[in-house]
Amino acid sequence: MKVGQRRSSIEIIAEMLKVGENGAGKTRIMYGANMSYSQIQKYLGFLIGHEFIDKVKIGNPSVTYQVTDSGLKLLKSINSVLEMLGMDEEE
Repeated sequence: MKVGQRRSSIEIIAEMLKVGENGAGKTRIMYGANMSYSQIQKYLGFLIGHEFIDKVKIGNPSVTYQVTDSGLKLLKSINSVLEMLGMDEEE
């Protein structure tokens, strides 16, 4: 991806799935995928609603998000498409 170029929704989703692959909190996903608070709300809602990410409670207020099997399949598919388009290299 080129410097200064905006990311597509697909690229943002792929980054979120990568960060949440082994389970992660909302803040870790937000910073790991370089997102704003409003973006994380919108995309997490979408990914949970489509069952690509599960919300897992591990403590009293503590919530972790875990990528599901279908989320992993989606991540592989997105990576394949980005690779085919030559958009997979990070600079």
